Amino acid sequence: MSAVVDQPYAYQRVELTEPDWRRIPGWSEVTTAEWESAQWQRAHCVKNLRQLREVLGAGLDEAFLADLDRDQRERATMSMLVPPQMLNTMAASDAPGQPGFTEAFYADPVRRYMIPVFSDRRTDWPSHPYASRDSLHEAEMWAVEGLTHRYPTKVLAEVLPTCPQYCGHCTRMDLVGNPTASAGKLKFGLPPADRLAAMIDYLRATPGVRDVVVSGGDVANLPWPRLEAFVGALLDVDSVRDIRLATKALMGLPQHWLADDVRAGMERLGAKARERGANIAIHTHVNAAQSVTPLVARAAQAMLDTGIRDVRNQGVLLRGVNDSASALLDLCFTLLDGAGIMPYYFYMCDMIPGSEHWRLSLAEAQELQHQIMGYLPGFATPRVVCDVPYVGKRWVHQVSRYDADLGISYWTKNYRTGVEAEDPLALSREYAYYDPIYLLPQRGQAWWRARVAGGLQLVENA
Repeated sequence: MSAVVDQPYAYQRVELTEPDWRRIPGWSEVTTAEWESAQWQRAHCVKNLRQLREVLGAGLDEAFLADLDRDQRERATMSMLVPPQMLNTMAASDAPGQPGFTEAFYADPVRRYMIPVFSDRRTDWPSHPYASRDSLHEAEMWAVEGLTHRYPTKVLAEVLPTCPQYCGHCTRMDLVGNPTASAGKLKFGLPPADRLAAMIDYLRATPGVRDVVVSGGDVANLPWPRLEAFVGALLDVDSVRDIRLATKALMGLPQHWLADDVRAGMERLGAKARERGANIAIHTHVNAAQSVTPLVARAAQAMLDTGIRDVRNQGVLLRGVNDSASALLDLCFTLLDGAGIMPYYFYMCDMIPGSEHWRLSLAEAQELQHQIMGYLPGFATPRVVCDVPYVGKRWVHQVSRYDADLGISYWTKNYRTGVEAEDPLALSREYAYYDPIYLLPQRGQAWWRARVAGGLQLVENA
């Protein structure tokens, strides 16, 4: 009999728990029925400093609130919107008013990306010089307003510009949410009904597309009758075979997906998809294991029970949140064992303004991919990917070449995007992606400082 071998990561199944929301002063009288109501959750989202102070009471130091206020005034690209469900998972072992609560709140992984503060961010390089508001250039590739046709057989349908919760690192910060003091927002021009109809018309006329990601924003914010009608219309397009509904709200507002009307509607869509030989899946966005609670597991199971194909997770690699193999594996096993959610992707954080403190280098991402291999089932081992501007998703080891001193990686692709239809060099050109400058050796940092001094403008939140 072989001896037990010590491994770098030790698997241990963890039972899910719903933190007691009544430990929080503002919710001490909230009943279970209220907590499990999507309407109550939406009505009690925390949208500003005043509401955060009211909910957490005097247990959160004024220094934290001042730190948050400065970030909202100077750096934040997303307005504040945190559902009670998400706030309740932050510093869940502590209660406001207990010694050390503010320190625990500062250190909390979910807080770090949902409620960023000024002291989180870099002061030397808060933004990369090549950061941009639409870092993936999705709007440039709109076939019709809101419909990005970047890949040959796949499109992204941005059906609305709002979410039930706003993540600080949002890759669509140029479109999604309210304007902040430092970032305006792109506005759709067409009325919603006309925009969605134009998407359907384009897909009917473009039979090479078989896969539609329905996103925004978050589909949980689209009134259910409108979402069901749109997905039903997608299923009527003969060439469409895969539909993915993108919703962080499966984690941030699971109460929405547990509502009777949503479950009944998903059953109707699931049945229609099966009749057509098509598939519907839900893609959610969980970055930390603590976010997976029994309510999230119930919502995921409720969706699987409707007959859809799968519920999958697309996380984002974020420093201070999940930038270790143990954090990623804890999350993956919690998703699989606790909620039946399939780990799918971990994206490198996109190059939006103000994101340098979150972003990892390509070398760090490659090492994380190496470290998580071999523990999970092959079908549930997530791919770590870099979403390269003008290229698309690439596994981090697909890089063509990599200058680690200057923090520049070069990538190629095997298809043209919508803006390159007539470009003869699209399939041979190398496209660049950039590491955070503060992580580079001194030679690389000096090179970038000289570039900026020579006229390369540092993008803040413009």
